[in-house]
Amino acid sequence: MVVKEKKIKSENILKQLAIDNGGIILAKFAEEAGVSRAMLSYLVKQGSLSRITKGQYIFPAEIPDEMLSLSQRSEHIIFSHESALYLNGISGRTPFEHSITVPDNKRPSVQIKKSCKIYYIKPDLFDLGRTERKTIHGNIVPCYDTERTICDIIRNRSRMDEETFLDGIKQYASLKNKDLGKLGSYADKFHILQKVRDLIGVLV
Repeated sequence: MVVKEKKIKSENILKQLAIDNGGIILAKFAEEAGVSRAMLSYLVKQGSLSRITKGQYIFPAEIPDEMLSLSQRSEHIIFSHESALYLNGISGRTPFEHSITVPDNKRPSVQIKKSCKIYYIKPDLFDLGRTERKTIHGNIVPCYDTERTICDIIRNRSRMDEETFLDGIKQYASLKNKDLGKLGSYADKFHILQKVRDLIGVLV
């Protein structure tokens, strides 16, 4: 009876944690709330909980938000390029794999490397244009803003699908709220101002 009561109490705590965190339960928060890692393992074995990756769990009936899960594994990743085009609403193409940018003095985990397309950048340019966007599940994740994203795809055109690249450029050019001043400022920092002018200038 004691085990059953502990299980019910733990599940109630975890349900609230899941609600508060976009459906994902982080082991560190569970422990802080009084649910041990041993109990988490027990619930997984019982089929009451599913393990996404190390330190992350979800209730079996829930659909995991992969972007939220990734963003919570490291503070040194920002969604960029193909993923940022999608999150910013300037691409109708759902990315086949998530694209992230990390500082070149950091090394993402093996799991992140396996599941993502990774771009590296100098640490002093890592936070340039950083903002937040909602995933399709309604959760907030770190992402580059529209202008930074355009600079990124121009800088890394050779690593992108050409149709995705051209679609992103055309959709950006058609935006009513695009900020060409900001785009120029970012482009100057990346030393690609002329490339940006050549590609965007003929469309606006």
